[in-house]
Amino acid sequence: MHVADLTLFFAPHSGGVKRYLLAKRRWLQAQSGMRHSLLVPGPREREIEPGWFDHYGTEIPGGAGYRIPWSGWRWRRTLLRLAPDVIEVADPYHLGWFARGAADRLGVPLIAFAHSDLAGVLGARGGPALAWLTREYLRRFYRRFDLVLAPSRVIADRLTALGVAAAVQPLGVDADVFHPRHRASDLRRELELAPDTRLLVFAGRMGREKQIGRLIAALARLGAPYHLLLIGGERRVRLTSQVTLLPYEADSVRLARLLGGADALLHAGVHETFGLVVLEAMACGLPAIGVNAGAVAELIDDDVGVLAPDARIETLCESIAHLYTRDRAALGCAARARVERDYTWERTFSALLDHYRHARREAPAGAAVDRPAPAADAP
Repeated sequence: MHVADLTLFFAPHSGGVKRYLLAKRRWLQAQSGMRHSLLVPGPREREIEPGWFDHYGTEIPGGAGYRIPWSGWRWRRTLLRLAPDVIEVADPYHLGWFARGAADRLGVPLIAFAHSDLAGVLGARGGPALAWLTREYLRRFYRRFDLVLAPSRVIADRLTALGVAAAVQPLGVDADVFHPRHRASDLRRELELAPDTRLLVFAGRMGREKQIGRLIAALARLGAPYHLLLIGGERRVRLTSQVTLLPYEADSVRLARLLGGADALLHAGVHETFGLVVLEAMACGLPAIGVNAGAVAELIDDDVGVLAPDARIETLCESIAHLYTRDRAALGCAARARVERDYTWERTFSALLDHYRHARREAPAGAAVDRPAPAADAP
């Protein structure tokens, strides 16, 4: 089976979708009879490695390296030339419409993976009218797909409310890389912190929806000996006496080292569609503190950490303090065990292949035959 993935959610400092796609690519390439193609925006037209294509996109000013490609026909042309058996689209923007045209011509199923909560994010910024318009757009967009996948129940429910049926397909984590054995043995010393520092960590984009300001405010209110390590900036800097910012870490082993060296993960986001960094921290043997909103609430409970009832600063402070009254080692062991049981990439991608096989059986008659010859006009 040949699977082609395309997305705009791919940039030098991008997060969960990029990690999902790269992990998926490695896993599929290791499976007998599987082939994978990846189409993403880049600074120029090129094939980075066999099956990995950059199509030129304009960089978004202040957009952390994300790019918008305007020539969607190039993506469609590449898909026609590659002639995959399944096409998966990982974002709800214009490329999905071009992918629909390619899938129709090839006679193959088109799958959407709803990694984002576009209506929730835009509604929070632009109000009810913008949220309504976005929901109407998403309704039209996702109804054009043969199968829609959601990484969490909360996103599946929101799609159902739009009249779009979605299957829940959780993401996963490399439990060999994100493992307690990789934790930094003396991270406090490296950060020039006192040995008795209560060290919390968050890793990811420093975007508005991540509620980084609330994390910083909560640590300021708590004061010493609490300290927050943020991973995802441009350079190392001490933001306040309670907060250290480290650069984005693309190397998973080094990220696991930093995560594992802390006491717990702290996450205040309320719009997460999954929360991959929560699983990565749990795989490293850390308990997690999150907010009872979005998909994070599906990953954190009393067995593996603390779920704050809301994202108010005082509530976050209470939840952080409460964690330190509990057996953090036991919570971390339970968190690690849950990842091993439910959230490995092997489990995720095996289930994903079942979705693909089912979609191919459900595709219109002739989907596996009478395909057009590969196009000669390569990008």
